[in-house]
Amino acid sequence: MLNLLRRPAVTPAELDEGLRVLGLDGSQHVIVHASLKSFGTLDGGARTVVDALAARTATLVAPAFTYSTLLSRPTSTTHARFGRDSRVSRDIGRVSQEIVERAAALRSFHPTLSFIALGAEAGRITQAQSLSSPYQPVGALYDLDGYALLMGVDFGSNTSVHYGEHLAGMPLLTRYVPLDGQVLPTAFPNCSADFDHLAPEVHLGLRSTQVGSATLRLYRVRDLVDATVRLLNRDPEALLCTYRGCRCQEVRTLVRAQGLTPRAHTGLIS
Repeated sequence: MLNLLRRPAVTPAELDEGLRVLGLDGSQHVIVHASLKSFGTLDGGARTVVDALAARTATLVAPAFTYSTLLSRPTSTTHARFGRDSRVSRDIGRVSQEIVERAAALRSFHPTLSFIALGAEAGRITQAQSLSSPYQPVGALYDLDGYALLMGVDFGSNTSVHYGEHLAGMPLLTRYVPLDGQVLPTAFPNCSADFDHLAPEVHLGLRSTQVGSATLRLYRVRDLVDATVRLLNRDPEALLCTYRGCRCQEVRTLVRAQGLTPRAHTGLIS
């Protein structure tokens, strides 16, 4: 009986049709956040997702974070090594790891908060990153009028919001990463657990479709970033979670003490 109720596997053709319905035609620059489980069963898994997206985008981008390298203190003597082929943290997802495994893909330098990109603007997007602005690759997508694609995930996976927080002037925490034989400070944001509070602010620009059990949602990066800035200007604590012990509480204390200090948007490297 259970077998009779099981949904048939989503095919590559069905996924491609869903991307077509969203308007992806090979000309867009897209950052993707995906949950394979959300589809139910997808023929070919992560390989199918990356193949379909690579065919329907000019540039495909994804977070490729490796949290095992992050240090809370500059005096740590043990830390994980990071390289171009380092495995992506499990909770970032198999689609990001699949892109890392593509030889043509470029990865940004950040030992913890790297981005992986494949396609026409991969170089400029990954080169935009810095230790003081690790989400700057989203800023490059902003300039390229790029898109954020959520495949079966909520706004808690939407890294574009962090760049909006950066521009709005949210206080950033200091963490440390091993780089070039040194341990260096890097900016690190609050968590993303309450990012769904932003969703009503950008619903007018939403394109959505269903593929298998997964809801696919496509947003302009500019809409996400600009909406984040507007929301935080109204309520600087709107995207901070209330979980005790979360780093959001450290950020909340800083917000109440000093408010927001807006930052300038840095354009693409020419």
